[in-house]
Amino acid sequence: MKLIVQIPCYNEAETLPATLADIPRQVEGIDEIEVLVVDDGSTDNSAEVARQHGADHIVRLKSNRGLAVAFSVGLSRSLELGADIIVHTDADNQYQGECIPDLVAPILHGEADLVVGTRPIEAIAEFSWLKKKLQRLGSWVVRQVSGTDIRDATSGFRAYSRTAAMRLNVVSDFTYTLETLIQAGRTNLAIAQVPIQTNPQARASRLFSSIPAYIWQSAKTILRIYALYRPLRFFATVGLLLFLPGFALGLRFVYYYITGNGVGHVQSLILAAVLMLLGFQIGIFGVLADLIGANRKLIQENLYATREAQVKNRTGED
Repeated sequence: MKLIVQIPCYNEAETLPATLADIPRQVEGIDEIEVLVVDDGSTDNSAEVARQHGADHIVRLKSNRGLAVAFSVGLSRSLELGADIIVHTDADNQYQGECIPDLVAPILHGEADLVVGTRPIEAIAEFSWLKKKLQRLGSWVVRQVSGTDIRDATSGFRAYSRTAAMRLNVVSDFTYTLETLIQAGRTNLAIAQVPIQTNPQARASRLFSSIPAYIWQSAKTILRIYALYRPLRFFATVGLLLFLPGFALGLRFVYYYITGNGVGHVQSLILAAVLMLLGFQIGIFGVLADLIGANRKLIQENLYATREAQVKNRTGED
C-alpha cells in the first residue's frame, strides 16, 4: 500500500521546511510513503528548498497556473507514481501532519473513497467572526448541492483513494475543494470526514483578495458544478422563476379583459408573454443540457477506464 502526500506550493520557501518535517514517514497499514511537491511557477527557491528538506518528487510548472491546476497535476503525477492513497495538504503548514493516519484510516478500512479533514473552525483564532459564519454558511450550501454531510467544505486537508483520484475531474480554475466535493457527492463516491487539528497561521491566504471576492468565486463555482451535474433541475428552476410570474401576469390580464378593463393593461400582457417565453426556452435548454449530460457520463467512464489502464500498465498490476 503506497501513500503519496502531495503539496502544491507557490513561493513557499519559508514554510515548506516545517510542512515537510511535519509529514510522518510511517503510518500503520502503509508500506511506502512518498512526498510530491508541485511547484506552481514559484519565483523563489521553493523547489530547491523542497528537495533539500526531503521531498521525493518535484513537479515544476513553468508559470503560476493556480491551485486547481496544481491539484490536478498532483493527482495525475501521484497516479503515475503508483499511489494507492493520495493525501493533499497545503504548503503553508496549516494542517498538522500527525493527523494523516486518522485521515487515511477510512480508506484503509474500505469505508471511504474521499476523506475530508474537518477543522475546529470556531476554535481557530485567526478566523474572524464573519469568516467563521461564512464558513458555516458555505458548508451548508455545499451540503445541499452535493448531497453530502461534510461540515468543512473548504478544508484542503483530504485523502483520496486511487479510485477517487481517477474519477475526479477538476474544470474550475479557482479552487478544487468545492468542485471535487460536489462532484464526489453527485457521482456516489463514498465520502467520510474526520476531525483534525491546525497549526497557527503562518501567512495570510493567497487564494482570494477579500471576503466578497471569495464569496463571489465560490458562488460561481457552486452554481457551475450544480448546473453541470443537475442540469435539468437547475434550468427548470430558473425557467419556472421566470415562467410563473409571467403566467400570473397573464391571468391578471385575462381577469381585466373579462371585466372590460383590458385595454389599459396591454403592457402586462407583453411582459407576461416575454417572461413565459423566456421561462419556456430556459426549460428547453435544461432538457438539452440533460441530454448532453448523458454523453458527459459516458466520457467520464471512458476517461476513468483509460486512467485505470494507464495506472495498471505503469504499476505492472493485472
